[in-house]
Amino acid sequence: MEIDNLAADPAIPSVATIDWPRLLLAGSILARSEERTDQEAALRIATAVISLKDNQALKDAGAVLLGKLSNFRAIALATDRKLLSADLDARLGVALRLEAQRREMDRSILVQSSGTWLQVNDFQKRFWTNAAGERWLSASAPTASGKTFLVLQWLIDQVIAGETQVAVYLAPTRALVSEIETNLKDLLGKTEQVEVSSLPLSDKYKAARTGGSRVILVFTQERLHLLANVLGDAFLIDLLIVDEAHKIGDNQRGVILQDAVERATRANPRLKAVFISPATQNPEELLTDAPLGVQTVTVDSDTTTVLQNLIVATQVPRKSKLWNLTLRRQGSTLPIGILQLASTPEGLKKRLAFIAAAAGEKGGTLVYTNGAGEAEEVADLISQLVPKLECIDPELSQLAELARKGVHHDFRLAPLVESGVAFHYGNMPSLIRQEIERLFRSGKIRFLVCTSTLIEGVNLSCRTIVVRGPRKGKGHPMEPHDFWNLAGRAGRWGDEFQGNIICIDPEDTRAWPSGVPNRARYPIKRESDAVLEFGNGMLDYLSKRRLSDMSSLDDMDKYEQVSAYLLATFMRLGSISVAGLAKRHDKGLISKLDEALDALVAQIEIDVDLAARHPGVSAIGLQRLLEAFRAYAGDVENLLPAEVASNDSYDRFVTIMGRINEHLFPAFTPAGRIRLYALIVLKWLKGFSLAKIIRDSIEWHQEAGRSFRLPELIRGTMELVEQIARFKAPKYLSAYMDVLNLYLREIGRDDLVDEGLDVGTQLEFGISSKTLLSLMELGLSRMSAVSLYEKIARDDLSKEGCTAWIMERVGQFQAMDIPTIIIREVRDRLTLPSDLAT
Repeated sequence: MEIDNLAADPAIPSVATIDWPRLLLAGSILARSEERTDQEAALRIATAVISLKDNQALKDAGAVLLGKLSNFRAIALATDRKLLSADLDARLGVALRLEAQRREMDRSILVQSSGTWLQVNDFQKRFWTNAAGERWLSASAPTASGKTFLVLQWLIDQVIAGETQVAVYLAPTRALVSEIETNLKDLLGKTEQVEVSSLPLSDKYKAARTGGSRVILVFTQERLHLLANVLGDAFLIDLLIVDEAHKIGDNQRGVILQDAVERATRANPRLKAVFISPATQNPEELLTDAPLGVQTVTVDSDTTTVLQNLIVATQVPRKSKLWNLTLRRQGSTLPIGILQLASTPEGLKKRLAFIAAAAGEKGGTLVYTNGAGEAEEVADLISQLVPKLECIDPELSQLAELARKGVHHDFRLAPLVESGVAFHYGNMPSLIRQEIERLFRSGKIRFLVCTSTLIEGVNLSCRTIVVRGPRKGKGHPMEPHDFWNLAGRAGRWGDEFQGNIICIDPEDTRAWPSGVPNRARYPIKRESDAVLEFGNGMLDYLSKRRLSDMSSLDDMDKYEQVSAYLLATFMRLGSISVAGLAKRHDKGLISKLDEALDALVAQIEIDVDLAARHPGVSAIGLQRLLEAFRAYAGDVENLLPAEVASNDSYDRFVTIMGRINEHLFPAFTPAGRIRLYALIVLKWLKGFSLAKIIRDSIEWHQEAGRSFRLPELIRGTMELVEQIARFKAPKYLSAYMDVLNLYLREIGRDDLVDEGLDVGTQLEFGISSKTLLSLMELGLSRMSAVSLYEKIARDDLSKEGCTAWIMERVGQFQAMDIPTIIIREVRDRLTLPSDLAT
């Protein structure tokens, strides 16, 4: 199991002699089964004989068994590690050789765009076969089954060799957007047939529609809505892939995803949709709203591709440094040894850190924590225990440099990565997060301490996961399906034969209220359906939403998003009884909802198109805002935001956020923090770097005589940027501007309507100048774009102008004190000389 510092337990009886031929025969029989437990048993037998025996004939038999399981990557791994001699086919008899060749042919697919054959497992083969044609497809398989790799290959094939001109790949988080965008570009290489972009700008779309080019757009659901808003009636995509599709059930953002899928389908009823999810109970649920007449198909697999060992760690009585490790499998337990810790683990953080440091000393170890602050502290503890590096790898030094210059010179990440340890959470800048992931995959970062970001879609595998009392959100014990999605990261398919999940203190009910979870699959349920099942709660909320005073609204976070979706649906259809969700709910409830929604619509003048532009924002709130504009007695220009460079821009944002809270929705609360929120939004729009925003915050605290802890201030600033500047502000300021523009046209002040870049897009990427946007259009992360923008005098450069500026100064970047990783990103995106970063 490759656990370090593990001593034999003298109480464990010795293993009897194993009859390997008989065991291999049993494995061959089990491999024919479609049950996960049987296939896992066969895989364990094959892996064991290849790893443990010296007998070449037995090893060859183990490889044949892997072939029967279609696990060709494990055979290649065994060959690479010299566990299996090369030229296996030459050593097999004629019958076995023919059978192996037939199996390889049966488990191969032709990638038309490249003309190459790709060996695949059973799930991958079924996905590729069933994804043909115009059917909607929902595919579900465990983590580490090769879903993402194959889907990206298939997507490229559809765009290059098929008729797809515009494809959209939806990912739930910006972190996964960046990862998928990078993977697609790597797979495409230098081909100019397809462009890949994560910016919701119309030019790339129009080039594909009118110029004959092809484009893959990698978005979150919010970015898809931004693109649809920019394009209006011209919005039309050919292929939609929804990754981590089970997140259609997530609180608040799930309904925005549902709305995005429905919006794309309304625009193109012939749209081909593919839903990808980890092991789910009911993947077919995602197909229930397919357009009438569209065929649907489900590909559901529980195939295991790599062994995952669930191990529990309990302290040896009276000996705090010794921990019993026990394997749990299929309702049985098997003691495997005693783990020796380096120090006494006083406190829960030390317990987690010390066990991880001991068991995963060789590296490839993920440690799960329940928050960003805890992740930093546990990482610091681990760094004090791991063997020191004889010399710091240059790439680790470059990451430390980026952390110091891109965040703060005392950011805790910097010294940690120099020892091969890192932490990872969602609010970190994407370039730093991606570099951490890359160096962890390469083995240069040995320990990575993470938070729930890891179960939000990041494709990151490891050798060992160490966890104690996992939570998702504030204080909520992790559901079994989330736990097993996390556990699925243990074991790199093609890189490892197995992975370990070490669960600490399994008997502690405070850590594990329901015990260590048994293997479970995700139940897919749309957020809208889940909310409607709360009974009369939605009816009560809708009745109160009619009132102008929102202070009486209860459970706003639970109901507002779905109520906005229901209201927009009613405005479009005239009744939700004809909407897709009606077939999943009681007719009496639907009738009552129709009555409540009809009463709201009677108060609304804005049209359904405006409501559809802002998913999750209630049309009744938009109407209240319009009425507030009409009642405004001052100069109408005072309703507008000022240019970000204007002296009064900050005060305008403060006023606008207050107006949004009063009339649209109380999004920026508590009210006492509006001035802080406005300041963060303004600096983000001005293109300030995160490092400068943090420095300014430190200076303000110092000048005001306020005490602060630097790590908390850094984390708090990152969270404000992500949650306010990049989530709430784009959502509500964009709605504010749309309603204001409607009012301006109503009173004949079209001259005040700004037809430029939508404020939602500006805030999503933190840009207000053409130069900064052009730099990001070149494919640079915001951190890199801002780093260059700080050196550029002009704010109106096009992509070509930015490229020319970079080429003129290509030899000066080191002297400009630009971090090496940023230089490398610029080099890679613009295909500049490879010695630029040296």
